Amino acid sequence: MLNRGYAYTATISKCHGQTLLTHLASLYPHATAQVWQQRLNNGEVTINGITAAGSESVTLGQTLVWNRPPWIEPDAPQHFEVLFDDPHLLAVNKPSGLPTLPGAGFFENTLLRLVQKRTPSANPVHRLGRATSGIVLFAKTPQAASNLFANWNTPKIQKIYLALAQNIAQHDAYEILTPIGLVPHPRLGFVWAAKSGGKPSKSLASVIARSASNTTGDTTGTTTFEVSLHSGRPHQIRIHLASIGHPLVGDPLYGLAGQLLENLPGLPGDGGYFLHAQFLRFHHPITGEPINLEAPLSSGFSPVPNSEGPGAPSV
Repeated sequence: MLNRGYAYTATISKCHGQTLLTHLASLYPHATAQVWQQRLNNGEVTINGITAAGSESVTLGQTLVWNRPPWIEPDAPQHFEVLFDDPHLLAVNKPSGLPTLPGAGFFENTLLRLVQKRTPSANPVHRLGRATSGIVLFAKTPQAASNLFANWNTPKIQKIYLALAQNIAQHDAYEILTPIGLVPHPRLGFVWAAKSGGKPSKSLASVIARSASNTTGDTTGTTTFEVSLHSGRPHQIRIHLASIGHPLVGDPLYGLAGQLLENLPGLPGDGGYFLHAQFLRFHHPITGEPINLEAPLSSGFSPVPNSEGPGAPSV
């Protein structure tokens, strides 16, 4: 089924003096200049409300709009579980495969749209990757949103994930401080990965289970980690665990050392890995009461409960 289409709006903030076509092709490299020219020929792009041809020189401050025609979106789960609901907050358990926000071809098939059909005032305080399942917290009021945004990446809000990773961990606990920054990607221009001189980042990872079996297709064994975030960088858990030698099982983007996989790595939204936002603990932004949320695991996440291989189990 076709969606309603969407108007993507941006303000020209750089590339002053470039032609519009050159600007579009450089700013949005997922589409070629030829594709953008066809969109311009179809009358889909405007500058300051005037239909553009592509040969215009762009000027700082101009408003650029691409009126994308209706399209058939990729399939995605159409359900979520309510974990908490009051006049100020809504917390849900997002299934793997459902994007939190519009993007990458998804607009209606997103958690945001599904939740707002039920609760129009709800807006997400954070986001999970499309393949990541678990708790997503929404604010219903500006006061709640302001408080949560201010405290989100502080010790006042505790976020704990489960992750199934490659290789058997040699230690029971890890403090991971790998900096995260933008690195070149062959199709997207740049994506986040481990990078010297990147943004400071901190995760604490504890071993929940180890397995030497190859039921996941990984003959080197697997480790299930419980990971607590102390910063909020994009794809932080995937990058951090990979940076200590434990990429997520099935991750199509990140390999050892937290770097992009060679030979055309996947896209950030591609799935195949197991990562679940299981616990969220904080004080209610309005009432001050302690909130302890837990998202049940889906049937697709089955951490192995015992240990084979180096080190003692930490179950």
